[in-house]
Amino acid sequence: MAPIIIARRKRLLGIYVLEKDSSRFFKFTITTFVLCIFLAGAIGLLGRTSSAQKEVEVDMALVLAIDGSSSVDHSEFKLQIQGLARAFASPDVIDAIKQCPLGRIAISVVEWSGSMSQIVAVPWSIVSDSDSARRVAYAISTIPRQTAGHTSISAAIDFGIVRLGQSPVKARRHVIDISGDGVEFSGRDGPGAARDRAVAAGITINGLTILDEFINLDTYFKEPVAGGPQNFVIVANDYEAYGTAIKRKLLKETRCPPVS
Repeated sequence: MAPIIIARRKRLLGIYVLEKDSSRFFKFTITTFVLCIFLAGAIGLLGRTSSAQKEVEVDMALVLAIDGSSSVDHSEFKLQIQGLARAFASPDVIDAIKQCPLGRIAISVVEWSGSMSQIVAVPWSIVSDSDSARRVAYAISTIPRQTAGHTSISAAIDFGIVRLGQSPVKARRHVIDISGDGVEFSGRDGPGAARDRAVAAGITINGLTILDEFINLDTYFKEPVAGGPQNFVIVANDYEAYGTAIKRKLLKETRCPPVS
């Protein structure tokens, strides 16, 4: 297992990267699952990390989880990657980020499939302007396919909790963004239990459902998957519509609520 090293600032592919692992990819193991349970059970842990570790303050820390399960073929996976990259390069998304109080977010992209197959594809990186957004978009566009297997939404959520616990930022909001085209087929205790662990840790889970195989998948995501403050589910009718849907989703996530 790659060791966790927090708060090491570095330039990678021109991106403002906030962490460093001993390898580019970080696979989910039993040890990290135990760590996940610990993180979820410690209420308020995400807000109490020391200032030495939380060097950068951001409006949101966002984990973007891309479906790499066996139900997704290579062309469909590529459509996800291309759509997400285009969304981050969009001036609309950049403007939404800049209009928030701090004007910056931290993002990490992961690929997910089975209960033991989650991989960090893009490490924690800051997006604050058009240059940083383009660099992140480039990094996303070059993500290779690394996962395959059964669908485990619960493991993807648990891995997202771990990633947020590793984020070397002080975030005002913590969000896991799950994109998928299927229901849970493997996992320890189901997506509802994983969702509850995330919500208990102060995390919001949003969903993007691709109605490629299950026409009522959005209803499924709204019940045991989405959770936390201001959660929502966006629908893409097929993979061709993913790019438009993920942009809508990012706009909704990055826009800050009105100040009361």
